[in-house]
Amino acid sequence: MACRISELVLGCRDPELLTRFWCEVLDFVVLDREDDGSVEIGPREGFGGPQPTIILSRRDEPEKGKSRLHIDVNATDRDQDAELDRLLKLGARRADIGQTGQEQWHVLADPEGNEFCLLKARLDPL
Repeated sequence: MACRISELVLGCRDPELLTRFWCEVLDFVVLDREDDGSVEIGPREGFGGPQPTIILSRRDEPEKGKSRLHIDVNATDRDQDAELDRLLKLGARRADIGQTGQEQWHVLADPEGNEFCLLKARLDPL
């Protein structure tokens, strides 16, 4: 038997702010809250499904250096342009990491500056 990714952990100053943002982006719900302020969000079906949960872990200071891991998202019910508009309205902002402008994805940052990419549709919108 192999392992699977069950959780992604994102250190952040304001877990509640990022909880609202990522729950809207991914249509996730709050699954758990810890006494230290950490929040776990995930699919409405709960723990253990095919999608990993995200733990928003409270950190007073951001990690030093650039994160080596980022999240890629893909719209499931609209095209890339419509999803880009939605994400920007939710509080995402464009991020410049040296793209050429020829990429088929958009580099964005969440409200705390964590970079993520909106991919060109790899899945057919529902």
